[in-house]
Amino acid sequence: MGNDSTMAGMRGIGAGAGQGGAAWTCAFAAWLVAALSVLGALFLGEVMGYAPCVLCWYQRIFMFPLVFVLAAGLFPLDPRLVRYALPLAAAGWLVALFHTLLVAGIVPERASPCSQGVPCSQVQLELFGFLTIPLMSLAAFSVINILLIATYLKTRQ
Repeated sequence: MGNDSTMAGMRGIGAGAGQGGAAWTCAFAAWLVAALSVLGALFLGEVMGYAPCVLCWYQRIFMFPLVFVLAAGLFPLDPRLVRYALPLAAAGWLVALFHTLLVAGIVPERASPCSQGVPCSQVQLELFGFLTIPLMSLAAFSVINILLIATYLKTRQ
């Protein structure tokens, strides 16, 4: 068994019990989702050969830095992490929502920023009959946003 100073030091890196550990776990889970999303995007683009459209590039612009921003705020947990990561995640969520609505036909094609290259409304991959790349991106950004809000709430308790 460790002494009180050892246990306090462990809580600083997220291994301790209580609200600090819960906040670290939420932040780590957000990082994990971002990292898996980046790996998935790179796999689809570089291995599978799917060319990203303009809106996919915008989503990547918001997702890729999240991996580094979230990792930098984990050791030790920086309560200001949410201040830096949430704007990126929220902006990425908005782009992913727009892209999902465009693919679903709710937003008209003429509102698309894709004027050349891969059309933004084109479905390049569809899993289980409904799961498209924009919808996967929307889900990832949604989970990251929820986890960042949970991190904020846990650091305030």
